[in-house]
Amino acid sequence: MRILVLGGGGREHAIVAKLAQSPRTSALFCAPGNGGTVFLGENVSLDIEDPQAVAAYATEHAIDLVVIGPEGPLVAGVADAVEAAGILAFGPTAAGARLEGSKSFAKDLMARHGIPAGFSEAFTDEAAALEYLDEVAAPIVVKADGLAAGKGVTVAMDIHTAREAVTECFDGRFGEAGTTVLIEEFLSGPECSLLAFTDGETVVPMAPAQDHKRAYENDKGPNTGGMGVYSPVPIVTDTEYATMIEIMELTAAGLASDGIDYRGVLYGGFILTDEGPKVLEFNARFGDPETQVVLPRLDGDLVDIMVATAERRLSDIELKWKPEWAVSVVLASGGYPNEYEKGRVITGIEEASALPGVTVYHAGTKVTDDGSLVNAGGRVLNVTALGDSFSSARDRAYEAVAKIEWDDMFFRTDIGAKAMRGRDAWKA
Repeated sequence: MRILVLGGGGREHAIVAKLAQSPRTSALFCAPGNGGTVFLGENVSLDIEDPQAVAAYATEHAIDLVVIGPEGPLVAGVADAVEAAGILAFGPTAAGARLEGSKSFAKDLMARHGIPAGFSEAFTDEAAALEYLDEVAAPIVVKADGLAAGKGVTVAMDIHTAREAVTECFDGRFGEAGTTVLIEEFLSGPECSLLAFTDGETVVPMAPAQDHKRAYENDKGPNTGGMGVYSPVPIVTDTEYATMIEIMELTAAGLASDGIDYRGVLYGGFILTDEGPKVLEFNARFGDPETQVVLPRLDGDLVDIMVATAERRLSDIELKWKPEWAVSVVLASGGYPNEYEKGRVITGIEEASALPGVTVYHAGTKVTDDGSLVNAGGRVLNVTALGDSFSSARDRAYEAVAKIEWDDMFFRTDIGAKAMRGRDAWKA
């Protein structure tokens, strides 16, 4: 199969790397790709949020399967256009992608179908939102309704911070994403991500993962797209895992009953409360950086799985998982998630990758005309290690990190440390 993957982050490098292992893959294209995908296929220049442009490229280049990585193209309707051109698409239609593209849409769906989540109120007027804050107590959560690259959420421990967050949303910081604002109940407990393949009828869960969203040690600083992740999650009980799967099945059934054709990845962002798992949010695609620890543990052919999903025969698939643990540390540009310098030369990736069980996934990188690899984004590399235990995978990941350098590189040194202390670490 000739396969086109849309996106240019660490998630897409991990997807391309897994697809490259399949004997069914004859050619790989990645738009725009990065400094890692270029070694596995061909990076192409394409407006991935233009549905007709993607469909035209796929038709012209005899693409058999289009894999849509980021949320933007999904919300724009790329899957719709690709399918209309008679080409298989992995990813939900625009109607299904609203589950991520509009948090108020997702909250309404959850309320109608009995999916456990915190209460929320949606506002399109700043004054009304601020007035509502006078009626509630902190802590409280403020969210931009639309796509904000993981940065439109503020967990406000006091009402003053909540008011500032509301004003930031309405002042245009997040563009159209902030024209509607949700004010939500604060839920307490560890967070956990559960991704699942679904063809609209069958739901096949993947292994759970746990992300680290804050920029700095001990979960301090601003929210980011994710600074590190591990899988599986040792603090998740069998009962909690079963409940999360039930919620994912209930969600897929709810989408189907609403007449929405949802095929691709359903991503549940959960919080493990004392009352059981509740949904914080849904995403309509593979997570980033969760993909960088989930796919390395997948013991199977990703092309088979994606094609079965697109063709509505996912019931034919049984997922198997490698017994190893996976830990991934994100290496970022100094200043991220705010301003940062680009074009710094990166060294040490070959040495890091030579360690057993280590894979370095590229995210914000590019190869210059002189062949140098440089940073080209905020999150630059994902250093993933497999190990026979949580501690061995973690130690190996940081051993690999120590071999990589560029000016102003930074990373968190505590990825996975909290989980290794057990569930009580979240009560401290």
